[in-house]
Amino acid sequence: MTMSAGEPRSKRRSTGRSRSASRLAVVQALYQMELADQDSETALREFIDHRLGREIDGEQYAEADEKYFAELVRGVVERQDEIDGTLARYLTKEWPYDRIDPTMRAILRAGALELISRPAVPARVIVHEYLNVATAFFDEGDEIAFLAGVLNRMARERRPGEYGPAAPAEQ
Repeated sequence: MTMSAGEPRSKRRSTGRSRSASRLAVVQALYQMELADQDSETALREFIDHRLGREIDGEQYAEADEKYFAELVRGVVERQDEIDGTLARYLTKEWPYDRIDPTMRAILRAGALELISRPAVPARVIVHEYLNVATAFFDEGDEIAFLAGVLNRMARERRPGEYGPAAPAEQ
């Protein structure tokens, strides 16, 4: 959904918050799918029917854009080989893909999907959103720096027009 300058600011903020909640739920669903060996449609039904916008064990789940949530979960599953291959190029020998924490893998996959397939969403917004998601799971520190490095390198390469000229390489 594209927001126009004429739409009320509260409507744009509401859509932004629901997309933020969707991104958090996507990461949770991807994590659950990996650990429980669950298919995407089962996870989608569970989250849509029982979690999004509901209170569970005293914790309120935010209202999410269900359509956006479902598109992202399905997109990661459908394009997982492409996403994983792309992400592997930004990882180091010390931290190959299979050594990465499952939660971090879920965040990386969701962020990569949006960078690859959502050109209408600015890359800086995507990176910022997934860094915010990561703070729900990790303390500020090495994990957040790692995520920022991977997503920023990918964003600069895949969407060079959205960033200024690349800084010269150190010699």
